[in-house]
Amino acid sequence: MANSSFDIVSKVDRQEVDNALNQAAKEVSQRYDFKGVGASIAWSGDSVVIKANTAERVLAVVDVFETKLIRRGVSLKQIDFGDKEPKPSGKEYILSGPTKEGIDQENAKKIAKIIRDEGPKGVKAQIQGDELRVTSKSRDELQAIIALLKGKDLDVALQFTNYR
Repeated sequence: MANSSFDIVSKVDRQEVDNALNQAAKEVSQRYDFKGVGASIAWSGDSVVIKANTAERVLAVVDVFETKLIRRGVSLKQIDFGDKEPKPSGKEYILSGPTKEGIDQENAKKIAKIIRDEGPKGVKAQIQGDELRVTSKSRDELQAIIALLKGKDLDVALQFTNYR
């Protein structure tokens, strides 16, 4: 019997993030506590840029945006605001958060080690660029790997694709 496999990837659903950003922008423009503080949220390339005239207002906009992301099922690990410390720029504060795509080598090695150490013995994990290919003779073992990885707290949001 042929081996079964699936890929572990980390991709940002740009449409869902865009929808969450638009909802957050609409709420920021309509909420009373954001009137007159110059609060805004927008795309700048692949980064989300938040601006306001105080650091506290910037963090409040981040909170609104993160709430919208959670409601839309987008992991907060996919947008990296760093230490969430707004940078002063003239009369306003700016916080920029780039989207994170792909699994870096360090995290890929960590995931492969988890699969090797804690997973069933017949399972192999292979790093292919910014994703991992997991193969096994048994589909049940692959299901066990997916459940194992969903239970782990990793630095990257994972999706499981190409299940064959």
